[in-house]
Amino acid sequence: MTTLDTQNAQLDSVNPATGAVVGTVDVTPVEAIPAMVERARAAGEAFAALPPNERIDALLGLADQLKRRREELASLITAEMGKPTAEALGEVDWVAGACEKKFADMRAGLTPDHLEDGATVTDIHFDPYGVAAVITPWNFPLGMPNATVVPALAAGNAVLLKPSEETPLIGDLFARILQEQLPEGLVQIVHGDEAQGKALVAADVDLVVFTGSQAAGRHILTACGNGLKRVILELGGKDPLIVLNDADLDKAAQFAVENSFRNCGQVCVSTERIYVVDEVADSFEEKVIERTLGLTVGDGSDEGTDVGPMVNERQKTHVLSQIASAKANGATVRCGGESLEGNWITPTVITGLDGGMDIMTEETFGPVACIQRVADAEAALKAANDTPFGLGGCVFGEAEAESVARRMTAGMIGINRGCGGASGAPFVGARQSGYGFHGGPLGIRQFTQARVVSRPKA
Repeated sequence: MTTLDTQNAQLDSVNPATGAVVGTVDVTPVEAIPAMVERARAAGEAFAALPPNERIDALLGLADQLKRRREELASLITAEMGKPTAEALGEVDWVAGACEKKFADMRAGLTPDHLEDGATVTDIHFDPYGVAAVITPWNFPLGMPNATVVPALAAGNAVLLKPSEETPLIGDLFARILQEQLPEGLVQIVHGDEAQGKALVAADVDLVVFTGSQAAGRHILTACGNGLKRVILELGGKDPLIVLNDADLDKAAQFAVENSFRNCGQVCVSTERIYVVDEVADSFEEKVIERTLGLTVGDGSDEGTDVGPMVNERQKTHVLSQIASAKANGATVRCGGESLEGNWITPTVITGLDGGMDIMTEETFGPVACIQRVADAEAALKAANDTPFGLGGCVFGEAEAESVARRMTAGMIGINRGCGGASGAPFVGARQSGYGFHGGPLGIRQFTQARVVSRPKA
């Protein structure tokens, strides 16, 4: 949770578990943003002219810096947004550990393609756009800046990073770590709320990279339309989990609990809808409830905490409203659903749901596992695809699992596991959950302009 002091132009980062101020940053004046963009453009000219491998070499120290400051970064993540310490350390380790492979993917993706036919030789180069505005969310306050700022830089763009106003301190620290090893002005930080975000999008930038809500993504796409600015949008999800009649129910239930309640359900690829075939529903529901009741709720900094607080009171109110609406429309809260003092909600399992309920159609982003019974695999697939969202999805089962997965309309589908792909796979949303993508050799090219240079074949 944050508080914005507009009179003194300061932003306080507030611990959602204790209400204590973690730290304060200066808000970037809206009127200063155009000059920052021009400074970035000037700083980026020489960097953009470097060969891709030299740009990537300039970023190689990032992993060592993240490892050296591991505890500091994790502590700040927990303090700013409530993530349990083990998960916060996992986020830092994931970012630092993936650097080597990420840089290899970038080198591969930025290598020109060479084509020949009977008459023509063509080289396809991948050049920077210029200045990138990168706007990142609070739920992975280190992971998402890393996933978007670093490829933008490797591609040769200068970057203005606006971290979420909920987690300004971790964003600021990440920017400073990059600034220590890069030319002055190449990475700059913009602090503030919606006003700064809109001003950044409206400025003379060449690329806008945004991770956040579907509604905000629509506004950004509209704002970029007049200038035909390039955009990469990773938007919200309403990820389904399908449990077929031949699924390993223990594994399916364990995954359902882990992926519904990880980071208090505040993950873009959290499991938000579960469709289970009738003949195994009783057993599956009991296994989910049993595991949910074993979770420990508390301050993320306390040892043994499984589920920390929601990021702020506004998000908590939204989740409680969805739970109340589901109950009023005939659903049953089988466990949890209690509002605790502060920003906590006890991990909740709801059954007796149908596809028309708000909690099954609109993004929840909270600690709720929603289970709907269906007749068979075809009914599960139809329900899972009945959404404008399309980020991730999962299927647990055997005989029909591959067929069902291939017909799901999400961008990433996991079979008997989460939706994340093997190393080098892009992170890609479909339908209204994605516009462009990132990750892997293909993802780095989203941050570039392809230029085709052809000559006669000798």
